[in-house]
Amino acid sequence: MDLPTFYASGADHFLPNLSVDIVIIGYEQGVLKALLLRIGDRWLLPGGYIGRQEPVVAAAERILEERTGIAEPHLKFLAVFGDPSRNFGAQWQVFAQQAGIPWQPQSWVNDRFVTLGYYSLVHIEETRPRVGEIDEAYGWFPLEALPSMWMDHALIVEAARLRLKEDIRHEQVTFNLLPDTFTMPELHQLHQTILQEPLDRSRFQKKMLATGLFERLPQRRKDSPGRNPYQYRVKH
Repeated sequence: MDLPTFYASGADHFLPNLSVDIVIIGYEQGVLKALLLRIGDRWLLPGGYIGRQEPVVAAAERILEERTGIAEPHLKFLAVFGDPSRNFGAQWQVFAQQAGIPWQPQSWVNDRFVTLGYYSLVHIEETRPRVGEIDEAYGWFPLEALPSMWMDHALIVEAARLRLKEDIRHEQVTFNLLPDTFTMPELHQLHQTILQEPLDRSRFQKKMLATGLFERLPQRRKDSPGRNPYQYRVKH
């Protein structure tokens, strides 16, 4: 949909006052990072609107695929964010003026939006990020060092970080952040990074193997000095 149509009749195609925002989390060189998009002088989460005939989860999956190129992603509902100040109208007005589109103050985009927050764990090297018609650039930023962000998006990122920290105590999802094959030391370090606390290495490995989720491969990792740990992958 082109911008003039979006401004003029977007509410005929999308649910007004409701959006989806996704915290897309990757892991690179021992650091957890979020994929962000730049509009003007600030950054925001990848997001979009829900088609009037589109299931909410399908909309979130579509937005995630559009932004990362991943067709079957890890995706989990986070929370509803509905502060009264969630209004992006001033920036939409700038976009309209830059595009030569008459601005209508009563436009559907010049209103408060409640957003459904999700988070997704991805292997950064498997993603193919891309910008849309409105955002100008994308980048991966450490969760601990976010740039200046629009509205409440920094709070949404922090909520996702805390939820991930809680979720991995009860379920095994962190392998989504790693390549198809990985070592137990790599998985151990990843968990320590997420939890922000040290974990006993031997006890951690026993716990992971006891889940029955991982298959040990005959090949050992030989690309680093010292011990050559076994490689693992998720059982299919």
